Amino acid sequence: MNRFCTLYSGSSGNSTLVSNGNTNILVDAGVSCAKICNSLKDIGISPEEIDGIVITHEHIDHIRGVDVLARKFHIPVYASEGTLSKMELSRVEDKYIRPVKSGESFEIRDIGIYPFKIPHDAAQPLGYTMCLDDKRFSVATDIGHLSESLVKSLCKSDTVLLESNHDVKMLNEGAYPYYLKKRILSDFGHLPNDKAAWMATQLAKWGTTKIILGHLSKENNLPSLAYETSKNMLESNGIKVGYDVILKVADRSSICEI
Repeated sequence: MNRFCTLYSGSSGNSTLVSNGNTNILVDAGVSCAKICNSLKDIGISPEEIDGIVITHEHIDHIRGVDVLARKFHIPVYASEGTLSKMELSRVEDKYIRPVKSGESFEIRDIGIYPFKIPHDAAQPLGYTMCLDDKRFSVATDIGHLSESLVKSLCKSDTVLLESNHDVKMLNEGAYPYYLKKRILSDFGHLPNDKAAWMATQLAKWGTTKIILGHLSKENNLPSLAYETSKNMLESNGIKVGYDVILKVADRSSICEI
């Protein structure tokens, strides 16, 4: 049975499980090893059953638990060379470190994985599409803008974890310092609700049936606001939420399965 679960999602930590029942993959491990192990236990998977960790980029909310998980359970770590160069994996055996490249597919057991570039202020960030039988599951967070190549990488996915990080008005009127607001709003920062809603609408038009809005800012967004922004745009384009497409918002610290 195919499974797509966000274990954690947000600036405090990110980790997503993709599984076909035979192969289990984590996309990022941005909380402690102990927390990830507890979450996996809650969904009936042991850490020994994880076949690989694919890393989007080196920011701490995506890699906090990687070193310990990889060492303790002998899990291969897949990431771009740029990302690997910024990570502290000196205690992980070389045979468990697997560089990957944008546009070059690879496999973890019987799951095919396609890495694609994402626009974010990191060394060499990637998003991933995983092919489980005839279904495509994609993770696209920490994306400053919707580039043409990114849109093309997502447009045939059945299920997508899509960043809906902030409400622009809340961010501009909030307490963040100017330099941080500027970074978040830049083309290499984070995707706001309105652009996520546009992307969700395009995905639904292309046949995506399940969308999880994730990586929400705790200070500059609300789950209800992110949800309603996408729902309103979807339905204004004749796409019925709950019928044509399932729309959910990932919780920051508890499991969301779709």
